[in-house]
Amino acid sequence: MKINRVPRLGRELSQVGLGCWQLGADWGDVSDERSQEILAAAADAGITFFDTADAYGDGRSERAVGTFVNGHADSSRFVVATKMGRRADPHVATEYNLDNYRRWTDRSRENLGVDTLDLVQLHCPPSAVMRDPRTFDDLRTLVQEERIAKWGASVELVDDALHVLGEPDLATIQIIVNVFRRKPLERVVAAAEEAGVGIIARVPLASGLLSGKYDEDTTFAADDHRTYNRDGSAFDVGETFAGVPFDVGVKAAREVAKLTPEGWTTSQLALAWLGSVGIATMIPGARTPEQARQNAAAGNLPHLDDATMADLASIYNRDIREHVHARW
Repeated sequence: MKINRVPRLGRELSQVGLGCWQLGADWGDVSDERSQEILAAAADAGITFFDTADAYGDGRSERAVGTFVNGHADSSRFVVATKMGRRADPHVATEYNLDNYRRWTDRSRENLGVDTLDLVQLHCPPSAVMRDPRTFDDLRTLVQEERIAKWGASVELVDDALHVLGEPDLATIQIIVNVFRRKPLERVVAAAEEAGVGIIARVPLASGLLSGKYDEDTTFAADDHRTYNRDGSAFDVGETFAGVPFDVGVKAAREVAKLTPEGWTTSQLALAWLGSVGIATMIPGARTPEQARQNAAAGNLPHLDDATMADLASIYNRDIREHVHARW
């Protein structure tokens, strides 16, 4: 597994991490036993970075990660990132305040079984939160109180990412970036690298579209966000299939699949693309141990050649760009 050091975080991250949303909810049922099997498979394959959130299953995902890491013989090798803010109801800017930050992080500390959280990210807050200087003063207070070691931001909009990059102690930015969501490459990725801020690529497989395994008739469970959030009625539509209309994405993914090198999966091609564009780590989810192992194997693959990179860019510009580029 390739390892990348993030200067502002002061830690090394496996190039492929594990997104742990599915261990809590919204991807169909994943049992507690299966969650531990997935985490173990990921760790055995070289993954050292786990990304979770207090809202995933109302803490269930955090508890699963905490149980695994605290029970591991070498727990210090892991970096656990969590997120806060999405439990606020309503999800409005005024809910992002120091009193809530303390409550939310105290709950996450209990769920994860730690005194100090490795990394806490604002969880896609309203843009007004990212433009309020008090937000960052409050996060620094949490560091001073040793509730958290470092802080970052998970954002929807490129403009929000660029704004928060102005904060001198920002450690990471989590943003949707994949073969079908390329806008962050234009300004955010290079600026973050120059500043020593790590980019965490979420939705790296466009909710599975980039596995190349779906067709127009593929269906998902009723409690899976790929069923209930296609129109963005539950949360930002960009979190589901990266905002790409399902039928458009299926067709484009077939073209991506044709570029898959012999011996690779199409998912590994998509993850290797991220490894070729300067991403600190990526967080594909996994609903089985085998998926976790296959995703982790992408962390050992070489950068894609220029011809493949150009072909992938052509697919995006021809089929995908009009649906997503101007929106986020």
